[in-house]
Amino acid sequence: MKVGYARVSTAAQDAETQRDFLIAAGVDEDRIYSDVGFTGKNAQREGLRQALAAVRDGDTLVVPKMDRLARNVEDTLQIVRELTERGVIFQMGHTVYDPHDPWSKLFLTFLAAIAEAEGGWISLRTQEGMARPSVRKKLKGRQPAIPPETDAAIAKALDEGEQSAADLARVFRISRSGIYRAAARHRAKVER
Repeated sequence: MKVGYARVSTAAQDAETQRDFLIAAGVDEDRIYSDVGFTGKNAQREGLRQALAAVRDGDTLVVPKMDRLARNVEDTLQIVRELTERGVIFQMGHTVYDPHDPWSKLFLTFLAAIAEAEGGWISLRTQEGMARPSVRKKLKGRQPAIPPETDAAIAKALDEGEQSAADLARVFRISRSGIYRAAARHRAKVER
C-alpha cells in the first residue's frame, strides 16, 4: 500500500498540485495526509504523524519533494531511518530510496542538505527585507475592519450613554467586544 504526505506552509498556498502528484504516483486519495500552515521546521505536524502511523511493513511513504517532509538533514534522516527500521519504503518524487545502496544514502543526505539550506536562505532574505524601512512601513499588521470615522462615532455614542454597547453592536453590525475595541482605538488615537 502507498501512503502520501503533502505539506504547504501557508493556507494561501495550494496543496492540490502535491495531491495530484501523489495520486499519479499511485496513492489512493483517502491515503493522502497533509498539513496546511506548518513550516517544515515544525515537528508537531498532525498530518505527518498520521501518515507515519498509517504505514506498515512493506508499505511505501510517498512525498512529492524532499522539503515537504522536513527542512533539515537531521529530521529527514531520522524519519527515513525509522521508516527503514519498520520495513517501510520511502519514495521522494519518483525516486525510491534504497537504504542498502550507498549512492542512495548520499543522494538522500544531499537533497536533505539542500532543503535545509533553502530554508536558511528564505529566512535570510526575509530578515534582509524586514531590515529595510520601506518594507517594514508596508507591514502594519492586520487592520481593523471598520474605518476610523466609525470608531469616532462609536466612542461618541458610548460616551453620551444613550445607547448600550449591545444596541451599538446591532446598529454597526459588529460584536459587542468590537464596539469596545473601536472606542478604545479612537480614544488612544485622540490621546496621541
